[in-house]
Amino acid sequence: MRTPTFSRRDRAPRPGRRRRIPLLPALAVATVLAAAVTALGWYGDRVAGQRDAAVREALATAPAAAKAIFSYDYRTFDDSVANGRTFATGGFAEEYAKTTATLKETAGKQQAVVLAEVSATGVVSAEADRVELLVYLNQYRRNVSTAGEKVDQNRVVLTLVPVDGEWKVSQATAI
Repeated sequence: MRTPTFSRRDRAPRPGRRRRIPLLPALAVATVLAAAVTALGWYGDRVAGQRDAAVREALATAPAAAKAIFSYDYRTFDDSVANGRTFATGGFAEEYAKTTATLKETAGKQQAVVLAEVSATGVVSAEADRVELLVYLNQYRRNVSTAGEKVDQNRVVLTLVPVDGEWKVSQATAI
């Protein structure tokens, strides 16, 4: 009887010997993975840059917006409200208009003057198209009912969104 003969291809690999991974497919896989990691890194950096720019712009706008929205003088009430309205947008602009309309008569009777000043701000959350800021707001108020000036220390979360290249307040929540 004859013993079967095997060609070199038919032999099992010798123990202890590693199989070689074909070089071209391995390089292709490595290249694709490197490109994917690079693309993800670039995208993450771009998103972070947009978010950081939004935060800078919102932080620059917030003090003027808070001062305009939360200040008024009974002698120039309509001008005060018009100034505040320039910083408001969306549903908050409507809410601001209703609130100030009901406040006008009382402000006149009380000869009320309220000056808002921002003492500090901090970022609550941020995306490229929406920034929430915690605003520490002092309101200095005078009227005929109080002797001297009173200070109300308030904390407000302002939500700012870009509208036609400017950041506007879309929501204000007292906390």
